[in-house]
Amino acid sequence: MTDPNATSLAAISSSLADIVARTAPAVVSVHSHRLRASGFVWKPGLVVTADEALAEDGEISVKLADSAERPARIAGRDHTTDVALLRVDTGSTPPATLSATVPALGSLALVVAAERGAPTASLAMVSLVGERWRSLRGGEIDARLELDVHLRHSHQGGLAVDASGQAVGMAVQGPRRVLVIPAATIERVAARLESHGRIARGYLGLGLQPVRLDEGVGAMVMNVDKQGPAAAAGIRQGDVIVGLNDEKLTGVRALARALGPDSVGSVVDVSVRRAGEPVHFKLTIGERPEA
Repeated sequence: MTDPNATSLAAISSSLADIVARTAPAVVSVHSHRLRASGFVWKPGLVVTADEALAEDGEISVKLADSAERPARIAGRDHTTDVALLRVDTGSTPPATLSATVPALGSLALVVAAERGAPTASLAMVSLVGERWRSLRGGEIDARLELDVHLRHSHQGGLAVDASGQAVGMAVQGPRRVLVIPAATIERVAARLESHGRIARGYLGLGLQPVRLDEGVGAMVMNVDKQGPAAAAGIRQGDVIVGLNDEKLTGVRALARALGPDSVGSVVDVSVRRAGEPVHFKLTIGERPEA
């Protein structure tokens, strides 16, 4: 007599193995200087990998699923969202199909990565699902997804796949947990890197320190870039920024959040306290210079 539990387990096992087999051809190994990571073919000739797992300098090579190893170069990288884009001859390797689906909390997922070109797979559980959030470096991430799984450094940049076989994002190592950079973020950032090579960020040219005021909070100007937009507008060291576009400032982080890619070139009204007196400035947000 057949054990129904054994039959169910075999069916689950077979389904997971099939998902890995369908996903693995798009997954690659990335070797940069002394670091190894994973990645995936995003478009013909373009590979997405985890920026944090990519060396800052040195030669880069990509090993495809067919064991072919090709030289690669950086098309662009964004430290704030952990997305890097490489240009490489991907041959006939099929690109991954990303899905904007957000898996349910508690559902099973797989991380399909590569180790020196050989595919690897790890079974995970979706341990947290949340709203859009901002990384510690200021990048906009379209959904908060965490996986309960052990992730080797060399497996960062692999595909996170839900139980239906849809690639929902890229697995990376976050602070004390494994995060998924969702497909929506990858598509948005990688497209910008493909066309521009970098992600523009707004720039005021100010060093700021949060301060408490009777009416709330402010951002004290500690230093001013003499060539920056704020200096051109007339803002000085010692000024305290208290508002932006007639809205009260809620903190330095809130001000930083207002300096996303779409802010570059926009004109804003900055409310300042100078020696206790209110002053207003019109300021054109610049583009943050590359480090």
